[in-house]
Amino acid sequence: MAPIDSDTLHLSTRIDRPVQDVYDYASIPSHLPEWAAGLGRTVEHRDGRWFADSPMGRVEVVFAPRNEFGVLDHDVTLPSGETVHNPVRVIADGAGCEVVFTLRRRPGMSDEEFRRDADTVTADLATLKELVERGA
Repeated sequence: MAPIDSDTLHLSTRIDRPVQDVYDYASIPSHLPEWAAGLGRTVEHRDGRWFADSPMGRVEVVFAPRNEFGVLDHDVTLPSGETVHNPVRVIADGAGCEVVFTLRRRPGMSDEEFRRDADTVTADLATLKELVERGA
């Protein structure tokens, strides 16, 4: 495979639902296991904080406050203590919307690891699309 020539990828999917419907669903942390398996299959709210059991181990997830701009940013603190900022936007597009996830390569990450992360995010966005379009 050819090397990835960027340290940032913008991964997106178009969803045939109003922006507010998608934002309302995706902004609820307890919904993460339903559509963001790459982050974790379980999520727990404990002492005012959100934790997920992820493929990387137990992580803390801190979400941007609810807002009117479709910002779904979240910081993930890895077991190593490193915090990864994940910019996510839900953007109106006619009667539907587009969800854009900005994936950034972490220091020391190989092309193969970066590709795997991109594939995981792409699959998660496809799951979000499927769930929300069928009325989750």
